[in-house]
Amino acid sequence: MRAELDSLMREERPRVVEIVSWAAGNGDRSENGDYLYGKRRLREIDRRARFLGKRIEHARPVDPTRPAQRDRVFFGASVTVADEQDRQRTVTILGVDEAETARGEVSLASPLARALLGRQVGDEVTLHTPGGALLVEIVAIRYPSADG
Repeated sequence: MRAELDSLMREERPRVVEIVSWAAGNGDRSENGDYLYGKRRLREIDRRARFLGKRIEHARPVDPTRPAQRDRVFFGASVTVADEQDRQRTVTILGVDEAETARGEVSLASPLARALLGRQVGDEVTLHTPGGALLVEIVAIRYPSADG
């Protein structure tokens, strides 16, 4: 989040301000596409910057190496589940802004994460998918170690 905010404010916004300034100097602004688009883009950048700033302001650091109960699924856990055909899948539960599904990470707000939270090894969970209900069993829970 912080990197995106820095990029917006240090790189993209100054570049757009320069374009808008140049376009404003060209005269009639009512039909000046560079000016109109630039002003619209500045509003989008400022809106995104406010959103990210508020997210950063209210963020609470969580140390996933120190969960209250290491035998249950909480934020930061890597959870291995097995379906009825014994196919296994491992996902790591992360924050909404940091989860990348391509890396096997899911958002804390995702249906999968919500179904797994608070559960322990051996628990069976029913996931409701577009293809219908899917029963999975939690076969392992791991947390990162404090040393890396």
